[in-house]
Amino acid sequence: MKKSYKIDVDCANCANKMEAAAQKTEGVKNASVNFMMLKMNVEFEDGADPRAVMENVRKNCRRVEADCEVYL
Repeated sequence: MKKSYKIDVDCANCANKMEAAAQKTEGVKNASVNFMMLKMNVEFEDGADPRAVMENVRKNCRRVEADCEVYL
């Protein structure tokens, strides 16, 4: 399953950090961040609960960029 989420981030470097953090999150098969569109596209692993996975993605992103936001 693939879903798109609105994000709030200040710079392209921060967006890259968010993408890397999201990709390392359990339950995420693939993630990409488009800084210009302020969007995060996430492909979930089979059987993963998107809501629970995205809560962990949000936490992991905030560890690398404290003032970012992922709107669920």
